[in-house]
Amino acid sequence: MIGLQHYLTVGAILFALGVMGIFLNRKNLIVILMAIELILLAVNINLVAFSAFLGDLVGQVFAMFVLTVAAGEAAIGLAILVIYFRGRGNIAVDDANRMKG
Repeated sequence: MIGLQHYLTVGAILFALGVMGIFLNRKNLIVILMAIELILLAVNINLVAFSAFLGDLVGQVFAMFVLTVAAGEAAIGLAILVIYFRGRGNIAVDDANRMKG
């Protein structure tokens, strides 16, 4: 039988992979956005697991809100990347520092 600890373990592994993806890869902006999505997915798994464990629907409602925010973040982030790529020709994170000031 799959219990709460199994879901929490999967959520912790996904969260750790997302954090490692952000810190280990600082060159590619698309990979960083995908790592943020992994972190949000780990949070959703934990919310739904605790919601099912406690017999309450509040965690599942919050998970739907997190999914909505993640979809908006992905759409807006990719739109910004496309506009940035058209202007600069690449999407390297090192070149993004030139946008300051």
